[in-house]
Amino acid sequence: MGILAALEFKAKVLEVYGNSALVVHQLRDEWETRDSKLIPYHSYIKNLIEQFEEITFHHIPREENQLADALATLSSMFKISQGKDVPLIRIQNRGQPAYCKAIEEEPDGKPWFYDIKCYLKDREYPPGASENDKKTLRRLAMSFFLDGEVLYKRNHDMVLLRCVDAKEAMEIMIRDP
Repeated sequence: MGILAALEFKAKVLEVYGNSALVVHQLRDEWETRDSKLIPYHSYIKNLIEQFEEITFHHIPREENQLADALATLSSMFKISQGKDVPLIRIQNRGQPAYCKAIEEEPDGKPWFYDIKCYLKDREYPPGASENDKKTLRRLAMSFFLDGEVLYKRNHDMVLLRCVDAKEAMEIMIRDP
């Protein structure tokens, strides 16, 4: 959609930013497009690309592209009729996110990842867990990795994120402001 809009505005030089590493690498011809369902789309975009004097593709992980994610969510909330004005959306930057350095309380004294860690360590389910709860816990645990007593969550790029409780999070924030 963005490439078509750029062509409509007669752009000759374009920088494209996308959150799909697969698509970006395929369009750069660094990776082969093998999925038969994606090949027609790949060919279509390649034909559009030829209409630019210069076009570059950049990968931006979704977590670093929060503004685009928010705009996509907002755009899905508006129904726009042909010939009508589009509502104006004002965007202001507050400088620092509101959630910065927020640590949630642990009302039961256990960190949010306690059940996942117990399951990975000893294959134990929480007391009173239903079959559905057990199934959900098994599914959640698949994206975590336990190294001794340290629990890590794998993100979509396979980077391991260390899970910490509220006490350790507070210590980290004091140590690394």
